[in-house]
This record gives sequence, C-alpha cells and structure tokens, in this order.
Amino acid sequence: MLKKDIKNFTLQELKKEIEKLSVPAYRAEQVLYWVYKRGVDKFSAMNNLPKDIRDGLDKIFYIGNIELEERARSKDRSEKFLFRLSDNNFIESVVICSGKRSTLCLSTQVGCKFGCAFCASGTKGFIRDLTTSEIIDQILFLQHRDGHPMTNFVFMGMGEPFDNYDNLVRAIEIMNSKEALGIGARRITVSTCGLIPGIERFKELGIQANLSVSLHAVNNNLRNKLVPINKKYPLERLIAVCQDFVKKTGRMPTLEYVLIKGINDSLKDAKALSAMARILMAKVNLIPYSPIIGKEYKTPAQGTINIFKKLLDQNKIGVTVRESKGKDIQAGCGQLALHKG
Repeated sequence: MLKKDIKNFTLQELKKEIEKLSVPAYRAEQVLYWVYKRGVDKFSAMNNLPKDIRDGLDKIFYIGNIELEERARSKDRSEKFLFRLSDNNFIESVVICSGKRSTLCLSTQVGCKFGCAFCASGTKGFIRDLTTSEIIDQILFLQHRDGHPMTNFVFMGMGEPFDNYDNLVRAIEIMNSKEALGIGARRITVSTCGLIPGIERFKELGIQANLSVSLHAVNNNLRNKLVPINKKYPLERLIAVCQDFVKKTGRMPTLEYVLIKGINDSLKDAKALSAMARILMAKVNLIPYSPIIGKEYKTPAQGTINIFKKLLDQNKIGVTVRESKGKDIQAGCGQLALHKG
C-alpha cells in the first residue's frame, strides 16, 4: 500500500483517516501541531503520542518535503527559491520584502496552460498540478528550515490557482486552521486570470481570503490577445461574477493591471479601468511590465505611469503602483519560469 503525505489532509479529513486506524480523533490535532508548529518530518519525533500510534501512523502516512535546488537574492532584498519536487519537476517561490511586510508568492502548478502574452510561466507549457502538500511545503520550508518570517501570502506564482481548485482550497484551509499554520484569512490572497467557475466556487468558501483578478485590458479585443482565457470568459461575464463575489462576501477585490508601453497605457484605458473599478468597488494595482526574455513588450516611461495613476486618483479609485520586486533575479511579476527539468 502506498503511503500518503499527511499534509494532504485538513484537520477534519485527518480525523476521519486516523479513526480508521482505531486512533482517537483528538490525536489529529497533536499530529498537526508537530507538523505545522514544530516542523518535524518524522512521526518518531512526536513524543506526546504513544509509540504504537506513532508506528501505526508511520505505516500509512509520511511527511514529505521539497528540496531547495537554487536560491537568488535581489538587491532589493527579495529572494527567489527554485524547489525540486519528488518527481524531479521544479517550481519557483518568491519572498518579497517591503518595509515590515514579507510576502511569500506561492506556486500552485508546474508550468501554466493559460499562456498570458506577457508572462513567462507558461512558455514551456503545463506539466501538472501541485498537490496540497507541495503547496504547503513552500511555506514550511521557509518557515522552519530557512527561518524566514512571513506576514502575507499570495497565490501569484507559477500556474493558475483556480485551475487547481481543490488542492488550492485544501491548502488555504490548512493555512487558516488554528491547529495548523494559523494564518489569518485576510493575509491570504488568491490571484486568477479570470476563471469564472473558480470565482463562483471561491465566493462560497466561507473563508475571508482576498481575491485578485489579473485584468490587464479593458476591452475584449485586447484582453483576448493578452489573456487568452478571455475568449472563453469575456469581460462582461468576469465583471458580473466579481460583482456577485462582492455581494456574497463583502470583500473588495483587487484588479491587477500590468502596464505595457503603447498597448494598454493610454488615458482612454485609464478611464475605462476607473469605470470597472468603480462598479466593483475594487482597488487597482498598477504593475509596470517586467521584461521577459523573448518578449518584445516594453515598460512605459515613468511619466506615463504617473499620468495613468493620476487619472485613477482623480476618479477616487484606490490605486497603488506596485513595482515588481526582484527583477534583477527574474523574480518580478510574470517572470517566473521553469529553469530546470
């Protein structure tokens, strides 16, 4: 019988699993304490569990790890981590430092199938989804094996989170559970390129995590080119489902907008973006394009960025210019790619 990584189970799921072994359900909380609070990777280290229970768990479960292959440190203090998975595939995670905030950018897939025109993550195609445990392992490595303090967590790394919905949500439940990682829901953000079924399910989750939508264009013709999933889920439907999200959750979404020189940085674009943000009561993150090898797009001049932002400010839209950190180590927005495998 193949062993199962115990980090693939939420607390309630684990209780049911260990009850099959005639182990009292409350022992699941003790196991989670050791895995998530203490970072142990062997059942033998869980010394407040009887030996027969530890041995029984060890026959059915294991506590997996991901391995660090490479790391790179930016001049702005951001760090990029290349992790090797158990099947020798690779993913990248980034820690972004800004003042007292330290944000971990998490991957959910090996590669990406959605092919956004300005993003490197899909250039080598899609390989597979990450398991729940592989998503969580990115946090555990940095928290316990690397000693990295983290304040915020964003699913904006490699892959489309809602395309791996079940494993994503299980990971969020583990992150949010006080018996596991105990991360406040409002410190967790999920970014999507516009998978409407995922947004529809996410609004029913009951956990107050944040939603971020990678918009990048304010008309269907341009968005079809920049974000091809728009051909299946056009802007009208995307705006409508985001309105439903706001009504259901009371949470203000964020619209991510990568500014690309001569493509989507005009005053006309800024006016249309303001109108969309007002409809959704949304915040806007303006992200100057991060250069990617093989792509011909360019970053707008600072003056253009300032004028674009000023128009949103004048329309009383909450707007931030989010300079991508780690550009010098290819860790900026849209720059994560498979460098090995």
